[in-house]
Amino acid sequence: MGDAATRVEKQIVVRAATDSAEFGVCVGLQQAIWGYSDIDTVPDQMFVVAKKTGGQVLLAFDGERAAGFALAFVALKESGAYLHSHMVGVQAEYRDRGVGRLLKLAQREDALARSIDLIEWTFDPLQLKNARFNIARLGAIARHYIPNLYGRTSSPLHAGLPTDRLVAEWWVRSSRVEDAVTNSTTRVISGQAERIAIPADIRLLCQTQPQVAEEVQSGVRVRFEQLIAAGYAATGFELNENEGVYVLEPYED
Repeated sequence: MGDAATRVEKQIVVRAATDSAEFGVCVGLQQAIWGYSDIDTVPDQMFVVAKKTGGQVLLAFDGERAAGFALAFVALKESGAYLHSHMVGVQAEYRDRGVGRLLKLAQREDALARSIDLIEWTFDPLQLKNARFNIARLGAIARHYIPNLYGRTSSPLHAGLPTDRLVAEWWVRSSRVEDAVTNSTTRVISGQAERIAIPADIRLLCQTQPQVAEEVQSGVRVRFEQLIAAGYAATGFELNENEGVYVLEPYED
């Protein structure tokens, strides 16, 4: 992590939101970060519900200024309770400076303290920096692909494309996650690995050539669905100036 990120980490404080005023801050952050219209914005009542039912509402502060937030709900599978991290957002001036990582690590610390093993969230496969963060930096895996999860929305971030999503599984007690968050090992990739490459300029294509971007998205969707059906999971991510590459390997629980 660079010097700028280190300085930000030292001055940022992440803590649980405590009252209606701070829940309102989270609502305003959504609109500032993603440009949501009112109809697409999660209202403050849902932050109250999350807080009161065992979820997480976290705020990152730089002094008195809110730099970002996280919202998670308690969820249930046959294997037990887990947390669904619905939103993690960071103000534009704080991006790529370690704030998102601090919010995720705070989510993990809270989960560990409450004996919760799994945090899940969805993310856009075409957001390459986010994919690298989730998989390479945090140690999440992805083995579920959901086409057009939210429908087409008003957010400029979605560029009018279907809101396809990968599901990140963050097994917070696992050695994979511990190694990723502490940068303690270099992962060895299986000889059976498959790769899905996406052009590094995909976000520019979304803005300037949305039809081309949607064609790329469709190809990515088909390939993910094929490999996931064959028992693969995204376990690694590589990013260079030309492309972002998902690394998928055979995966069993």
